[in-house]
Amino acid sequence: MTFETIRVATDARGVVRLTLALPQKHNALSAQMIGELTDAAETLSSDRAVRVVVLEGEGRSFCAGGDLGWMREQFDADRATRIAEATRLAMMFKALNDIAKPVIGRVHGNAFGGGVGLMSVCDAAIASLDARFGLTETRLGLIPATISPYVVARIGEGRARPLFMSARLFGAEEARSLGLVTAAVAADALDVAVEAEIEPYLAVAPEAAGRAKRLARSLGAPITAATIAATIEQLADCWETDEAREGVGAFFDKREPAWRQ
Repeated sequence: MTFETIRVATDARGVVRLTLALPQKHNALSAQMIGELTDAAETLSSDRAVRVVVLEGEGRSFCAGGDLGWMREQFDADRATRIAEATRLAMMFKALNDIAKPVIGRVHGNAFGGGVGLMSVCDAAIASLDARFGLTETRLGLIPATISPYVVARIGEGRARPLFMSARLFGAEEARSLGLVTAAVAADALDVAVEAEIEPYLAVAPEAAGRAKRLARSLGAPITAATIAATIEQLADCWETDEAREGVGAFFDKREPAWRQ
């Protein structure tokens, strides 16, 4: 597989490093990265040689959310185009969530918006203690729509509600207490902790591991096509509000929105 915004590297054990590789943009999700992650997820899921997938980010951040260029395009687009792009993003999260292998997140730096969504589709996430997290969409007058089914599946509705609404930032220890991350460790211990998380999966039957993952997913709240479509419609509705126009416009104008106190 040859990509421009991500890297895929497999070691002799069948452990794949799926790396977001736009460090200069803090690995923000661009239209191209969305497509490449979707393709990679589908390929890795069906590759019998793959035992474990480690999802990570190059540079100072894991993933800072949506790419500014992609956001600008949505700001200027009509409803049909926004729905089409939101659907592409939603299908990317679904493809990653459906990988029939153990997926481990290696999280450092910032993980905002879509970055939290990427963590939530991992089966385990190991974070550096200096990492920062936030569902920051309401600061722009928007909502964390396409990631919401996976975040709620990960931490539960009750814990998700205040994070969805407040857009506040929080640290790795709180992320661990919420269940968003499996473990929070010192930055210099991150790779050792990820390796310790990988190791048990190399001793189990690969297809059985995939079946066990599907079993666990089937027992949770179903994330159906209708669920995904409903979140996309809510996002499209939100984009058409005065608040979204003000919030996103203020962001690009580098000023405070009218509601900021």
